Amino acid sequence: MASKARAEKPVGAQMRERRRWTPRKREALEGYLFILPWFIGFLVFTAGPLLSSFYLSFTEWGFVDTPVWVGFDNYRQIPDDPIFEIALRNTVTFTVATVPLIMVVSLCLALLMSRDLHGMHVFRTIFYIPAVIGGVAMALIWSWVFNPDYGILNYILDQLGLGTPNWLGSQEWAMRAVILLSVWNVGFPMIVFIAGLENIPKDLYEAATLDGAGRWQKLRSITLPLLSPTIFFVLVTSIISSFQIFDVVYVISGGDGGPLRSTLVYLLYYYQTAFSYFDVGYASALIWVFFVALLALTLIVFTTQRLWVYYETEVK
Repeated sequence: MASKARAEKPVGAQMRERRRWTPRKREALEGYLFILPWFIGFLVFTAGPLLSSFYLSFTEWGFVDTPVWVGFDNYRQIPDDPIFEIALRNTVTFTVATVPLIMVVSLCLALLMSRDLHGMHVFRTIFYIPAVIGGVAMALIWSWVFNPDYGILNYILDQLGLGTPNWLGSQEWAMRAVILLSVWNVGFPMIVFIAGLENIPKDLYEAATLDGAGRWQKLRSITLPLLSPTIFFVLVTSIISSFQIFDVVYVISGGDGGPLRSTLVYLLYYYQTAFSYFDVGYASALIWVFFVALLALTLIVFTTQRLWVYYETEVK
């Protein structure tokens, strides 16, 4: 009966029905069904809260009451907020100190770990372990290391006859302790640099050796220019991650950014404003200012890549 019904249809209708479910369209439909859970999750957990925070940044809301529209009052309040200035200065200081150190240390480790020696993969794993541990666990471990009474760091410094500072209890040393903790976690950029080094053709080094070039000349004329796209990637990701530091400082300082707000970074101040002071509207304005500033800084870094980043496939 079905075949008889299909035979009674006009030829044009049968052709349109066959074209309606071509293998390409069926494959596209399957792809859309596979990404549908991610898309729903993006709308619910990312796009929805993002738009909600943008609306709340123009309101006054304390979680339990009804949001009251106040326009740009929250944004006008930010320049006159002294704690905002402290948090921003601490974050910039942390970024300026941490990013160059992370890049230099990870690049030096990558140059060492990329050598063809027996057991080198074991050392790569050892240096990558801190990236697997996670921020909170790493901060807890280092809080014991920095302990002035039984910490191993002060014990080593004391045995060497050096000073034993109160790392986490001193306004002078607290931020330095956070910087040292962050520089220790260089596993991810080291792996990225190793991948970039392995993509450099070995025949370039052989030709340079035949021309009498030394190690420093090879590093300056071959390694760094061909590694510049990887360096650029690590630079951008390091800047973004350093501005987003939160969990390490929260654990190290006990959640208050002390002592005397010396470790109060921007996201910690945002967290305190929203969940300690219950000023969600002002906290939303803070985070949107942070987002715009970080986006502008990233765009500025991207505009500089044409001056020093070399791409092999780029035609100039």
